[in-house]
Amino acid sequence: MATPPVLDPPRPRRRPEVEPEPTGKAERILVGVFTGVPFLALFAAVPLAWGSFLGWTDVALMAVFYFVSAGGITVGYHRYFTHGSFKARRGLKIALAIAGSLAMEGPVITWVADHRRHHKHSDKEADPHSPWRFGSDWKALAKGLGWAHYGWLFDGNRTSKERFAKDLLNDKDIVRIHKAFPALVAVTLLLPGVLGGLLTMSWAGAFTAFFWAGLVRLTLVQHVTWSINSICHTFGTEAFEVRDKSRNVWWLAIPSLGESWHNLHHSDPTCARHGVLKGQVDISARVIWALEKTGLAYDVRWPDAERLAAKRTNQPA
Repeated sequence: MATPPVLDPPRPRRRPEVEPEPTGKAERILVGVFTGVPFLALFAAVPLAWGSFLGWTDVALMAVFYFVSAGGITVGYHRYFTHGSFKARRGLKIALAIAGSLAMEGPVITWVADHRRHHKHSDKEADPHSPWRFGSDWKALAKGLGWAHYGWLFDGNRTSKERFAKDLLNDKDIVRIHKAFPALVAVTLLLPGVLGGLLTMSWAGAFTAFFWAGLVRLTLVQHVTWSINSICHTFGTEAFEVRDKSRNVWWLAIPSLGESWHNLHHSDPTCARHGVLKGQVDISARVIWALEKTGLAYDVRWPDAERLAAKRTNQPA
């Protein structure tokens, strides 16, 4: 009797990288509302800033909320959750996820999945937000810049969380915060007004704080973040070897808290400091350094001199 052939066990099917969003139309409307309405505040910000519509309370609240929400993106969503540039105690992990949610750029697991997919296919066809998506001539690049900066948010296909962020889906703390994103949107919009009203003991103070520390602050944080996707993959300088178009843009370094030293980041994604050369201010790296000193962050992946030297180009930084 013939021996039956030994069959190889079936290979597990790999999950697709993108999945159609069943509620895509409703979601795209919400994205338009929650990114467009704050942006409209910029048109009113300049004339209103010259009158009594801007006070020191508004400035202080705007600065605090900007730093917390932008830092939540750069230190939390990006360097910690996406790339594992350091390890965090449970309290810090939760705080970073909440702080990043206050930037209103999407729930933490969604954001991380998109960014990991971006790194896997940076400036290639499957990159969710490459400005080189449509070609390299000036018309295609102009269209691509619009796509990379804002248009990609309305794409009906969403990055698979199971494929790119399985570790976060297995973290009960992060799943709760991910699901609580609508409530955190309400917090980031309303809390500045509540604090402004309490500090000034007036309805006028509540409204101006809502305008400046809520709407204007949100649109600034969002567009600075999106500029890393668009501007920092099109213009700027290259100091380290990369396989994509990531570049350094110095004038975005302060508002982006160091994220615009984007060339090194794509050359060494897990590095906790992006601004590694002389004069490259990296506020997010200083925050991580302070967290490390307190013991809240540990096993930080700081730059390695030999590794950096091996990746340097001959071009000026």
